[in-house]
Amino acid sequence: MPASSSQPSRNESIKHGDPTLGGTIAETIGDASVDRFGGDDEQFLKFHGVYQQDDRDLRKSGRRYQMMVRARLTGGIASPEQYLAFDELSDRFGNGTLRITTRQTFQWHGVLKGNLRPLIHGLNENLCTTLATCGDVNRNVLAPPTPTTDRLASQVQEDAGRVSEALLPATQAYHEIWVEGTRINLSKESGSAFVDPLYGRTYLPRKFKIAFAIPPRNETDVFANCLGFVAIADPADSSRLLGYNVLVGGGMGTTHGNQQTFPRIADALGFVPRERVVDVARAVILAYRDSGDRTNRRHARLKYVIEERGADWFRSEVETRAGFRLEEAREARFSGQGDIFGWHAQGDGRSFLSIFVENGRIADSEDRRLKSGLRGVIERFRPEVRLTAWQNIILAGIADGERDAVTALLAEHRVPVNGQAGAVRRAAMACPALPTCGLAIAESERVSPALIGRIEALLAELGAADEEITVRMTGCPNGCTRPFLAEIGIVGRTAGCYNILLGGSGRSDRLNREYRQGVALEEIIPTLRPVIARWISERTPAERFGDFVARVLWKEGAVPESPLAA
Repeated sequence: MPASSSQPSRNESIKHGDPTLGGTIAETIGDASVDRFGGDDEQFLKFHGVYQQDDRDLRKSGRRYQMMVRARLTGGIASPEQYLAFDELSDRFGNGTLRITTRQTFQWHGVLKGNLRPLIHGLNENLCTTLATCGDVNRNVLAPPTPTTDRLASQVQEDAGRVSEALLPATQAYHEIWVEGTRINLSKESGSAFVDPLYGRTYLPRKFKIAFAIPPRNETDVFANCLGFVAIADPADSSRLLGYNVLVGGGMGTTHGNQQTFPRIADALGFVPRERVVDVARAVILAYRDSGDRTNRRHARLKYVIEERGADWFRSEVETRAGFRLEEAREARFSGQGDIFGWHAQGDGRSFLSIFVENGRIADSEDRRLKSGLRGVIERFRPEVRLTAWQNIILAGIADGERDAVTALLAEHRVPVNGQAGAVRRAAMACPALPTCGLAIAESERVSPALIGRIEALLAELGAADEEITVRMTGCPNGCTRPFLAEIGIVGRTAGCYNILLGGSGRSDRLNREYRQGVALEEIIPTLRPVIARWISERTPAERFGDFVARVLWKEGAVPESPLAA
């Protein structure tokens, strides 16, 4: 375990000083003379689903503060009425776009301080909260979004909802500030008396992420989460859910130059019957709450507890808190990942349509009026909306007889249903990064489309235009697009330069390894060219790029093992 101070971090003191998480947020909202939140409130805001940011393109002329707001949508499911409200709120109080996150929810960007409460109030009026989508608590729970009439899938969605609800913080500060808007400076009135019944006075040491998955498709990158639940079906009846394999200790974020930080994939802890899934989730939260590092936030995630103390030790801690023993993990295999696109039958006289959304940004452009097209379809046909962990959108429950009308309406807005994008582009992800994310040290979303185009051109030149390679880009090593699982991970290192990592799997169950450091954006394609060319010429039949790298180049030392792969 790395050496650290015995003193709690500043964030721990902030939480201890006001466990209601209210701070002076309400006072600042009511003060029209300021355009930002100060002091401890920047940290409290995160628990309310808000990040305070500024437009970094404009910093030379002074900081222009704005907020990013994130909703809680368990499993990525929203009603048509909710979606239409989200769309309207983005125009009224945001920058006119909706952004699908890699955790199956929406973010509103460019929200000015004066528009913050109207936006969050509007979301709550439409039965959607932003509570605990950021901060040192459990965040949005992922679940497989692909519609099906299979009873098992609906049971998994139901269990994800039960876990999400059971792990919400109990503080009333959120409701009083954003919904009622009546209490001022709540912390001075009741802060010293409140203790959250699950999280305690200081909540968790750091953020916490949960995902559910159904083999054989890993639709949620379940191994990248602090806690994962892998559905186990009855061998005699594939629609009957027996329970879940419990995974613990996954996580992506690292810090450049700090070998004590690293990405990690989760370990199997055991099997739990379905009726006890909430009990296990609570027990894992409690075990992490009591064992995580509260002195060094860069070393505070659950993955470091599991890495240093071991899964056996942690299993004992969980069983003690749950009051029962976990069974041995059952066999479960994943064969693929990602989304499917276009029209597909649900099997009940209805269909769903999966639509590619580049980097999750729902917006209108001259070439593709996606935002207007989606609004038109949802207003007219009222499908259920489902978001994917790959930042795409699914319109579900559409009558089979309405397929042609939906396709035609989207075509009017230049949104294709067939041939939506090439294989590499469909599998790619990029984080928002500059100009709004305060952690970004390099570009991501703004340069990713052109970079993907150059990778596609390279593959076409080498005779492999239809091949899929997962490419994930981030503007910093915090890993919001889970780049350390990608076949090609591109991670911002300094302005205009990136680390390149190779060798993740097509199942999102293997970490990649660092191949080159500090590669300039314009040098990424020349750096990748010889590796991709060798894959095409030497691979076995149907061998994916990442598997070739792991099978051949890792063994040769061309992609050496690094601290990131430890």
